[in-house]
Amino acid sequence: MNILVSACLLGVCCRYNGTGEENERVKRLGERHRLIPVCPEIYGGLATPRPPAERVGERVLTKDGTDVTAQYEKGAKEALRLARYFGCTAAVLKSRSPSCGKGRIHDGTFSDGMTDGNGVAAELLEACGIRVLDETDERLETL
Repeated sequence: MNILVSACLLGVCCRYNGTGEENERVKRLGERHRLIPVCPEIYGGLATPRPPAERVGERVLTKDGTDVTAQYEKGAKEALRLARYFGCTAAVLKSRSPSCGKGRIHDGTFSDGMTDGNGVAAELLEACGIRVLDETDERLETL
């Protein structure tokens, strides 16, 4: 199976703060499946490092109030394009992210608060029939 994976979970330094967040559970999926690394925020044209951003309703704003919704939407569409090109039926994305988070994301206050919701890319992928999990999901082993 081809699985779309947040590149940061494979150790690629593409997170907002210029780091990766290598995850051994996710990397082990590569023993059984083909992993397709993506970073929707980079695909949307954002730099690394970049100001932290959080979802505020349907918009994505940086901590200083800059609206980066268009970049997040563009990046989500590019991630979907790759998922379709490679025939991915599942994605494992970075938890809590305004782009990749699944189920719980930062609440838009930049205070480490959380709220129910999905990141922009996770939302689009799921709406298009791709199963979305994050790196904390116990179901990773079932993929």
